[in-house]
Amino acid sequence: MPENSEQFGTFDYIVVGAGSAGCVLANRLSRDPSVSVLLVEAGGHDRNFWIHTPVGLGRILGNPKHNWGFVSEPEPHANNRITAVPRGKGLGGSSSINAMCYIRGHARDYDGWRDLGNPGWGWDDVLPYFRAIEDHPHAEAHEAHGAGGELTVSDTHSPWAIIHAYKRAVIEAGIPETEDFNRGDNAGVAFVQATIRKGRRWSASQAFLRPAMARPNLRVVLEAHVQAVMYEGCRVTGIAFRRNSRLESAQAREEVILAAGAIGSPQLLQVSGIGPGDVLGRHGVEVRHHMPGVGENMQDHWQLRVTYRVRNTVTMNQWITNPLRRYAMGAYYLATHRGPMSLQPPQLCAFTRSDPSREQANLQFHVSPYSSESVGGEVHTEPGFSALIAVLHPHSTGHCHITSADICQAPAILHNFLATPETERVAIETIRMSRRIVAQDALARFAPVELAPGGNATTDADLLAYARQTVMTAYLQSGTCKMGPDSDASAVVDARLRVRGIDGLRVVDASIMPRVVSGNTNAPTMMIAEKGAAMIIADRKSGHAARVA
Repeated sequence: MPENSEQFGTFDYIVVGAGSAGCVLANRLSRDPSVSVLLVEAGGHDRNFWIHTPVGLGRILGNPKHNWGFVSEPEPHANNRITAVPRGKGLGGSSSINAMCYIRGHARDYDGWRDLGNPGWGWDDVLPYFRAIEDHPHAEAHEAHGAGGELTVSDTHSPWAIIHAYKRAVIEAGIPETEDFNRGDNAGVAFVQATIRKGRRWSASQAFLRPAMARPNLRVVLEAHVQAVMYEGCRVTGIAFRRNSRLESAQAREEVILAAGAIGSPQLLQVSGIGPGDVLGRHGVEVRHHMPGVGENMQDHWQLRVTYRVRNTVTMNQWITNPLRRYAMGAYYLATHRGPMSLQPPQLCAFTRSDPSREQANLQFHVSPYSSESVGGEVHTEPGFSALIAVLHPHSTGHCHITSADICQAPAILHNFLATPETERVAIETIRMSRRIVAQDALARFAPVELAPGGNATTDADLLAYARQTVMTAYLQSGTCKMGPDSDASAVVDARLRVRGIDGLRVVDASIMPRVVSGNTNAPTMMIAEKGAAMIIADRKSGHAARVA
């Protein structure tokens, strides 16, 4: 126990982080009334109106109460630009500030995890866990989906003519329509299915934590920043956390489970002495367990943004910038939870290949019915639309390293976007593909004019320069505590998500992904927690809980 800390209590399980994974874990582990669970979250409540209003994403991203507001190191292949790295803070974590897209990725992603030496993580293995958590609007139509789970999935009924026309243009450009991105093959174009319930964001907090908070065996502590995990020999026995300027400690009879995300989990491991010895040594942290892979393998989709001005239609631009329309829209939403404010910003997605030689889609278009000078910037007064185009297979990795022994100091985050000739080629082709779509007859009556990159960017050099100047994270950081077999010296956890070489400690969040999935990461992260909870419960019953493989 740390000196001068106050004893908070003893629990069977301590879960660190109340984000997408932590909320699922707290729900599942506390189902057994004989098991006591402590959930510790550094942020606060999720009561902000704009969290629960789907169109409020832009307002939430700029709020430091709900966004950690991390930034990257200067990206060496992107003009040394420092880019924003939003991560959710408070109940629901990033599921309270994300774009609400419900997308699982491709079956080959998970088969790839299995083939890297992680038994039990292939597509057929993880599909039951996806089904278990969801309440899908078309569960009866396909066996890939489930009904009755806590996570409501809804269809998008876009009211914007420009979005419907863009979908037709995508099809005219040779990308087929699909019924469903989530059956294992995500190729095609369709309206997004979203984690929205009756016009409100349905975060992990709303879906999983709220129903469990009344259980007497679940304790939720907010605004409590975990400082380190505590040891007895090679076993983790609890945590130390700071709350209201007081240092407190809690003990775990069974396990401490890190669910703090791809930035928070490796950072906490490193300040606790688990990680690359050279990184820890530079910041005066005693090396308790040298693990060179902690904080490495940082992966994220990188994305480029294209924007267009259009004519002969109304888009979200006019509703946001016109005061009368804006107030009418707000009043209608307050009265009905319907209308434009009840929809997530990206309403259409298309998955496709940047060139025919690829085996699966490596691009994801997110299309929104508004345009602005920059992401989160002032919306244009004239009608317009935008597309964020994510490159799903980054071909380079970065890191998340502590910058101090004090966990309150932000870590050094590097993505290494555009680091290879391959990614340069994909960046150029991404913009050219966007232009081919917009040039189709389906959009002609709207007379689209490209605002960014702009008509003057015509050569490969022009497009690559635009990419280096504007490339950004897709907010899907993962891989920094990757899962892998004994033969992989860089693996942090085994296939049962136990930290190698340490008893009583697991990591259960997006950081365990060996490779980032080919789609948004929120649904896969909740699946990881569902499967992780099942393994934790099974190990406890078999008497193997918290023991290293």
